[in-house]
Amino acid sequence: MRPIDFTHDPAARSWLVSANQPGSDFPIQNLPFGVFRRAGSAEPWRGGVALGDRVIDLGLLVQAGCLPPAAVEAAALAARPQLNDFIALGPSAWQALRHALFALFALPNTPATIPAAALLEQSEVEHALPLRIGDYSDFYTSIHHALNIGKLFGIPDVSPNFRWLPIAYHGRVSSIGVSGQAVRRPRGQLRPPGAETPVHAPCAWLDYELELGLVVGAANPLGEPVPIGRAEEHLFGICLLNDWSARDIQGWEMAPLGPFLAKNFATTVSPWIVTLEALAPYRCAFERAPGEPAPLPHLIDDAQRAQGGFDIRLSVALESAARRAAGLGAVPLTETSFRHQYWTPAQMLTHHTEGGCNLQVGDLLGSGTISGPTAAEAGAMMELTQAGRQPLQLPGAQGDTESRGFLADGDAVIFRGWCEASGRARIGFGECRGTVLPAL
Repeated sequence: MRPIDFTHDPAARSWLVSANQPGSDFPIQNLPFGVFRRAGSAEPWRGGVALGDRVIDLGLLVQAGCLPPAAVEAAALAARPQLNDFIALGPSAWQALRHALFALFALPNTPATIPAAALLEQSEVEHALPLRIGDYSDFYTSIHHALNIGKLFGIPDVSPNFRWLPIAYHGRVSSIGVSGQAVRRPRGQLRPPGAETPVHAPCAWLDYELELGLVVGAANPLGEPVPIGRAEEHLFGICLLNDWSARDIQGWEMAPLGPFLAKNFATTVSPWIVTLEALAPYRCAFERAPGEPAPLPHLIDDAQRAQGGFDIRLSVALESAARRAAGLGAVPLTETSFRHQYWTPAQMLTHHTEGGCNLQVGDLLGSGTISGPTAAEAGAMMELTQAGRQPLQLPGAQGDTESRGFLADGDAVIFRGWCEASGRARIGFGECRGTVLPAL
């Protein structure tokens, strides 16, 4: 597990004033990685780091000789159009670059040696996927979500294997997009309630899934599992992830093999990857409710028991087309924490490899829908609206309301994530936004 060091000092401040603003997602203690260019330009995509309201252009820092020798190679590789080559350098290189950037931008240093062009306003850039994602697997690790969904269909408990292994399935990489993604409502085969035969139609039960994306940072050879004690050496960082779901298509197609068209049409990730180094102060114990079984020995050790979890707070908001046109803000729907998950990131990675599967640098693991123990912490509309039977009411500009059992065309779904702890700085993940387009 990553140590807490001087880069986590809550008293540290940057000479970039916007990084010191209360509530900023990107203070000097964060330093997440992404890929960007000036919005609307034909500039090459390149890697950067978020700080305050700016993006640090790593390539320009290298060219200007601003970094110490120990961090130059890491910065040069992180400046490429995808972060994979940098991530492949491993934890010592990640730490060297983090330490160098912290030293360069923290007080009492001054910006005298840094080219002005190396700091771009975040409002003036656009983002690309920060990774070359080879494979994507989506887990199902919230017992609260699993129980909520089961009860909607008269199933009183989770499947027997849920409590013993992190359930997952393999997803689709080609339809993964970055925040701002326009998501076309899928068409597919579904069976309306009470109908004897299916129809081919647009999805009517379109939903979001509040998740985190775990970025694989080190490969394991084919046939060689990663033990639980070394699992986090194979994780680089975490982003927000919306694994959109066509619930009505899924309900018809998933037996006996699981979802297919219901899950392969879109997955949206946030542009910034927050490193496990930055997340070190927000670890929490791996805990389960009394009476729940302990994991089998290969999925648990003392370090996981003590601080295998992450207290990452998460929220979902919905912006309808009508509210957007009226200049109104998004309506908050959910707030919960990743600490409620039944399985930890390390356990997910270890389980993924225990049969000998060879993960690669840049592979993406979805956490599965994140729901907490109360109704207000549900991570999907399926839960919030009881499968559409209790629609949400979105207030309008003139005292009117819009009703939502599931997502409508024009709706934008906005995820945010952040970490706070007593005696620690607040850090955030930025935004993960996707907007629904009508079916073709």
